[in-house]
Amino acid sequence: MLLQTFRRNSTALRCKNRLQSKFSRCSKHGSLRTITSDYPSSTNIHNHVQLLGSLYPRDDYTNVTSKILSKVGKNLHNQKYHPLWLIKERIKDHFYKEYVGRFGNPLFSVFDNLSPVVTTEQNFDRLLIPLDHPSRKKGDNYYLNRYHMLRAHTSAHQWDLMNSGLDAFLAVGDVYRRDEIDRSHYPAFHQMEGVCLFSNHTLFAEVECKDSCHLFENGFRTTNKQESHTLEAVKLVEFRLKQTLSKLIAHLFGEGLEIRWVDCYFPFTHPSFEMEIKFQGEWMEVLGCGVMEQQIVNSAGAHNKIGWAFGLGLERLAMILYGIPDIRLFWSENELFLKQFQVADINQQITFQPLSKYPCLTNDISFWLPEEGYSENDFYDLVRSIGGDLVEKVTLVDQFKHPKTQKTSHCYRIVYRHMERTLSQMEINVLHKNIEQSAVQELGVEGRF
Repeated sequence: MLLQTFRRNSTALRCKNRLQSKFSRCSKHGSLRTITSDYPSSTNIHNHVQLLGSLYPRDDYTNVTSKILSKVGKNLHNQKYHPLWLIKERIKDHFYKEYVGRFGNPLFSVFDNLSPVVTTEQNFDRLLIPLDHPSRKKGDNYYLNRYHMLRAHTSAHQWDLMNSGLDAFLAVGDVYRRDEIDRSHYPAFHQMEGVCLFSNHTLFAEVECKDSCHLFENGFRTTNKQESHTLEAVKLVEFRLKQTLSKLIAHLFGEGLEIRWVDCYFPFTHPSFEMEIKFQGEWMEVLGCGVMEQQIVNSAGAHNKIGWAFGLGLERLAMILYGIPDIRLFWSENELFLKQFQVADINQQITFQPLSKYPCLTNDISFWLPEEGYSENDFYDLVRSIGGDLVEKVTLVDQFKHPKTQKTSHCYRIVYRHMERTLSQMEINVLHKNIEQSAVQELGVEGRF
């Protein structure tokens, strides 16, 4: 069985215990902390952001909003019978049963309660993301200050977990990104990260000529491998990675599902791939993965090992598996939604029954952009902060450049819809007016209302 050559010895178990203890301690420097329901609600206090029992001084990078802070600590993936919990438990159950050591113990450790507050070093630097990479922009992330942020991906925990001595683990949690507004995008969502490291012995244990096989060489970087990896090592790691993920997807969706692999680029893996599945006649991307950059593995202290990593979105899988049409529903407390997932067996097939769909209301907003400093994600974030989950979608429907003044005008269409009742035009007009006024005051636009 794949990965059965891994052996969880007592040292690795002690590492996991120390790691859990380490993550449960808070420090004034913002190290990782365990989230528990005992913490008070997140609030802003004067010149600091208070979050999960710690204070973070504000600076020119601070852009996290109270609306986003209210999501932190909800831990939907740990709420029993929530659809995200079901997906997490199904994946966890699969890895626990499929990959076991010689004494029957699971080879993969699972961490689903790591703090979403990380340092910029954890989120970017340790993953080799360049200083000028677009993913670092304030417009794409939620910063508490220049040094701390809400994690943009669960990959932020890779280095710490490897550095603790773990060779195989899953990390699950809520992540935060500023993004467009529609039924499939939300600023807070959930990811699962998987990592598996191999020594020379564990990778080549079943190879006939294993004594002549090696992980590393002083070579050249090509499209197929890194400069320090031998081609035979990379190809075997790639094979095991794709086999592991193919088994996972078959476990979730059933046998016979058509899968294809697409070459892609990530700063922290090479070679890198995206998995697409053919679902209801269409190809859909479900996860990204690849062979880990050896520089990351080495810096974490695992110099004699090579590994793979993958990342997947829980909402994406749940929307496909259960037929959930709108990502906002995951944050709903409506019993008509939640009770559909209270099943006796986590692997039980579920087909979501849509709630009564209330009519939408649509309002447009037009304004001239300032000469510099405007970001669409700033506008989307402002709309979310004011409209909350009443906003179903925001679309740029027109842009125009004045031939004389050279000013640029944007027109956005905002679709409002309540998940549980009918909205009145009067209440939406009040909300929309607030958005117009705030856009002028906070973004420096010139209204064309």
